[in-house]
Amino acid sequence: MNNYRLIVQYDGSGFAGWQSQKNAKTVQGVLKEKIELLVKEEVNLIGSGRTDTGVHAFGQAANFKCEKELDLRKFTHSLNAILPRSIAIIDSAKVDENFHARFDAVKRSYLYFFSLVKSPFWDKYSWLNPALAEIEIDRMNEISKTLLGKKDFTSFAKNKSETKNKVCEIYSIRWRKSGNLVIFFIEANRFLHGMVRTVIGTLLDAYEQREPKLFLEEILAAKNRTAASASAKAKGLFLFKVKY
Repeated sequence: MNNYRLIVQYDGSGFAGWQSQKNAKTVQGVLKEKIELLVKEEVNLIGSGRTDTGVHAFGQAANFKCEKELDLRKFTHSLNAILPRSIAIIDSAKVDENFHARFDAVKRSYLYFFSLVKSPFWDKYSWLNPALAEIEIDRMNEISKTLLGKKDFTSFAKNKSETKNKVCEIYSIRWRKSGNLVIFFIEANRFLHGMVRTVIGTLLDAYEQREPKLFLEEILAAKNRTAASASAKAKGLFLFKVKY
């Protein structure tokens, strides 16, 4: 059986997330349908992880197996030709038959964009937040270090999260300014449902606290979603890269 890995970019604005759902338009659902149209057999399309409604991706990884030996250059060109403009395959490769896009991933990273001024070009892909023009990046980066390492992130996951193990290890977390943007980056071994946006919203609240480190430590210790802050808006979040 041939196993193929895809790197997928998508604008999540018009989708109910990555994961296939009944009676909802999803990235996985549309992509699976178009792949099957080309290979003329049913496939099981596996993503590295799901993204929520309205969340985008620069580098979602996925794999599928099929009996047919594909000419990847021709297949990728044909697939992009029939996919909507909001989904694109930027790389494809034949991989080992045992490769699994989700279980073999060792690191995943996300980017989040805040725009400091109104822009028609960034409106769909960032959270307009002019107040962040005054943010002290060094202080925010120091506060964010509190979340580094292996911790129980129950307080940062959606209450309906089906994952029993809520322990994740964050390897890197940082903020920077670039022109009229503030950009947030986070990398971890795994993320819980809704975790990244809740981390962002909570860090913004922590910045306003007199004792931000204690504020975050108490939220972690509570192991309750109600202890953390409101989530950042979905439209500014991008799955950046998946490492194997």
